[in-house]
Amino acid sequence: MTKVFGVTVGDASGIGPEVLLKAYKEGRIRVPIVAYGDLSALDYYNKLLSYEVPLRSIRSVGEFSPDALNVIDHGLLTEVTPGALSAAAGRAAREYVISASKAALDGEIAAMVTLPMNKEATQMTDPGFVGHTELIGAVCGVEDVTIMLVSDDLIVTHVTTHCSLAQAIERTKRPRIQTILSLTCAAVSKLIPNPRIAVAGLNPHAGEHGLFGREDIEEIRPAVEWAQAQGMPVDGPFPPDTLFYLAVRKKRYDAIVCMYHDQGHIPLKLLDFEGGVNVALGLPIIRTSVDHGTAFDIAGKGVAGAGSFEKALELAVRMAAM
Repeated sequence: MTKVFGVTVGDASGIGPEVLLKAYKEGRIRVPIVAYGDLSALDYYNKLLSYEVPLRSIRSVGEFSPDALNVIDHGLLTEVTPGALSAAAGRAAREYVISASKAALDGEIAAMVTLPMNKEATQMTDPGFVGHTELIGAVCGVEDVTIMLVSDDLIVTHVTTHCSLAQAIERTKRPRIQTILSLTCAAVSKLIPNPRIAVAGLNPHAGEHGLFGREDIEEIRPAVEWAQAQGMPVDGPFPPDTLFYLAVRKKRYDAIVCMYHDQGHIPLKLLDFEGGVNVALGLPIIRTSVDHGTAFDIAGKGVAGAGSFEKALELAVRMAAM
């Protein structure tokens, strides 16, 4: 059977459903996909935006039909409220991800692509929810997971992600850094031959020899030396304020391992907000995602771009073929 890819439609109050519909309408989807969501939400945006995308409800991937957008209908939503925080939409978005994750684990789909959830909405019914990657990791039974952002100009990974800066500093420890270095090298090596991977420091000027903190000396540098001893193509830590310039403008590095969320997200989104792709590392399944949020302010207006989704699906297909 031809490989089928799963797409979770995300929070129905955001732009996820219309991004999927727009991509289908514009012919950007070139592989068989099954949407995990609510048929009622997709039908709502389909009519609201006059997309006229053929929708077909199926019970399983085995019922896939090539003549419509196939939807595994969860039947969880009774109404759709574009741009409004909704506990029901947040809970439903969580269930879509769990369903697709299980399907990927069972081999029903070759990979999963996720459209954005709203953390605040999902936390209204699941206070412990942190993010897509952590939720999928829990379904898959793994804890050592992280996110990799991929663009045409740069790849970044993260030692810590969805936590406060204070927690990020506490979690920047050698064992965790070594895990992320291993995951990064394995993933980037599949995408780029002979990659050059740099490690960003945690503190200004990578600590300035201990003047601005000891983490770069006592935690990051030993982890880098360990990775080098394993034959990994990494170096650092380097001062973060110049490292991205060296990677993007001087082309010295293909990827950067960052210590916390915004250290990697800000430069990559500045470089390629529309085309950036989020990849989960450390999972036994393939999961890619758009690199943008639910954008409540424009939901239902038909102006959301489908470029990041198209890139995410293309990368999922590429990874599934490896």
